[in-house]
Amino acid sequence: MTLPVLFVGAFSLDTLYTVRGFSAGSGKYLSDSRVCTASGMATTAATAAVRLGGRASLWASVGDDAVGDAIIAEIVEEGVDCSHIRRVANGRTANATILVDEHGERWVVVDYDPLTQAPPSPSDLPPILEYSAVMADVRWPGAAQAALTAARDAGRFAVFDADVAERATLARLAACATHVVASEKGASILADTTDMHAAARWISAEYGCFTCITCGANGSLWTGSDAGMVHAVPTPQVHAVDTNAAGDVFHGAFTQALAEGQTEEQAIRFASAAAALKCTVVGGRLGAPNRADTLELMNGTWR
Repeated sequence: MTLPVLFVGAFSLDTLYTVRGFSAGSGKYLSDSRVCTASGMATTAATAAVRLGGRASLWASVGDDAVGDAIIAEIVEEGVDCSHIRRVANGRTANATILVDEHGERWVVVDYDPLTQAPPSPSDLPPILEYSAVMADVRWPGAAQAALTAARDAGRFAVFDADVAERATLARLAACATHVVASEKGASILADTTDMHAAARWISAEYGCFTCITCGANGSLWTGSDAGMVHAVPTPQVHAVDTNAAGDVFHGAFTQALAEGQTEEQAIRFASAAAALKCTVVGGRLGAPNRADTLELMNGTWR
């Protein structure tokens, strides 16, 4: 049986509003719908891995408040092991507000408590040898660095979700990873270029790692640790109504596929299909698909 995957990083209560015309500019808007759900980059990735047939644990940090109680219970219900989640006395659990327009594009505002997101102690690190892989995002960098380094040193997959953050943070965490999977904005910050082909080659050469850059509807680019040819994988065509959390689902599916023994290119196709299906459902994390639907979309896209 494949060992579970450890997901490290963001855990928040998200409130998502669908708002037509929001991209038109400043003004007052009425919401068409509202969804509240436990979320966060690593949390959504862990949920995606479980729904796709894997086993996942979450290492995250929340306050000792009622919000923390509620979102832990929600993710436990998804089948994610939450036994390693840290509760911080007098800490505040993160909250996020997301606005999604009629085209599926989203705007995200997140409130993180510095006390809750303070670095963990070395003794807090989960037993890495019990996991086939670690996937860490940028929102709890102290924990991400510890977990990625331990996984890499143990010969496990160490997958870094390189999203928007300070360049120094991205560089520090990329240096610990075996696989960097970056958003366009994250790759641009890290590699200091808007040319995504050049960014993929630079990241791979600089850190000696496999590099993938996700470009939304425009597909994904990847190159091996030798920083050689940059390959493209298209995104399956779907009708998108909510792109929020699509990248997180991609990271969860990609890491789960690696844990199952799939090649990196196979893992990207698997993740691309899962992320595309997520975009067809409003509700961020709630749209993470199951395995059967993901494989069906894969078959229809890459026969």
